Amino acid sequence: MKRLDIIDGMRGYFLVFMLINHLIFAGGYWLVEINHRQLAFVEDAQGFVFLSGLLIGMVYARKMQKQGYAAGRDLIWARAFELYRYAMGTVFVILVAQMLLPNAYRVWGNWLAYSHFDDPLRLSLIGGFLFQPTFMDILPQYIVYMLFAPLAVWYCVQGRYGTVALASLLIWTAGQLGLQRLVTEPVNEWMLRTDGEPIRASFNLLGWQLVFFTGLIAGVLTATGRIDWHRIFKPSDTVIPGLALTICLFFLPLRLLTAHDLLPQYMLDKFATMEIRADFGPVYAMNFAGVALLIAWVLIAGPYHRAAWVRKAAALLTGLFTLRYLRLLGRHSLHIYVWHVLIVYMVYYLDGRTPMLSQLTKTTIAAVALALLSLPALWRERDKLFGRDVVAVEKPKTR
Repeated sequence: MKRLDIIDGMRGYFLVFMLINHLIFAGGYWLVEINHRQLAFVEDAQGFVFLSGLLIGMVYARKMQKQGYAAGRDLIWARAFELYRYAMGTVFVILVAQMLLPNAYRVWGNWLAYSHFDDPLRLSLIGGFLFQPTFMDILPQYIVYMLFAPLAVWYCVQGRYGTVALASLLIWTAGQLGLQRLVTEPVNEWMLRTDGEPIRASFNLLGWQLVFFTGLIAGVLTATGRIDWHRIFKPSDTVIPGLALTICLFFLPLRLLTAHDLLPQYMLDKFATMEIRADFGPVYAMNFAGVALLIAWVLIAGPYHRAAWVRKAAALLTGLFTLRYLRLLGRHSLHIYVWHVLIVYMVYYLDGRTPMLSQLTKTTIAAVALALLSLPALWRERDKLFGRDVVAVEKPKTR
């Protein structure tokens, strides 16, 4: 199985669980509890952003090596502009649906804060990413990171990985200290006076960029052949998996205890300052590093380990991430993400317009939503999937 197949499968896996987690029902539903986030401070968004950075590094490092910085920069920025069109298109579709569907203003009121086409200020704030409707904020942060990605990729191609890593770490630290508020607070006050709504975003860009640019560095290292992951993750070397497993086991009981408020309040208060999800706080950063290293070791070194149970674990994980359905989703992750937002809004609208649904009904709706999730991918691969080849028809010659 090719490396990109596994990466596509992992992206598809994260998209599936994003959809499951983002489906909101009155009273909740049980499927949302079946998730790796129940056992660690690691969520789907982190994996999705990391893999996005990884692919940016892998794809555009080769292009910069062959064509130079300017060519790679233009391609990355063109991709960012494409993502921007998709992000704004998603908002446009939902605002149109809000106009057409009965009582949609009330149902989506909390998510859209009554945004509409007659409010040019709100629309401009959405366009400037200062006001992000619910569940639409991964694309904006990805776009912002891609604006800076060309320079980071070029520095890495030139061998200046340490510079990029240090800059990312310092920016992450600034985010943990709240230094961005020197800029955001005046903007926030202005928005409250003029729009009536504060800055609305789920992710601190300074904190979450650590995930993206870590992936980018790893991608460039891979694409340029400056690192052999089989030499890093060796079956005979237990240091990396031992360290990663220790980190995961350390945070496992803390995840369970804090989730159910089983620690004294004074400990919860202190712990909360270190596990701010929006900032990608130290708890999330360390736990994500542990999980990422452990998964990477199992996938790369696990198949060659002397212990049968490790080989079985590697086979199980590889089998999961190479499922055809997940790889299909991952190959079209941009379109699937946009489509998943529309599905989530429609399910929320349905739930808001009906009496309390039973768990069976909610589960059925979730299953249908998961089936519908693949529609954009199936459409984009329709010729390959259904065996239809595009044949060029030669025009008859005219005399």
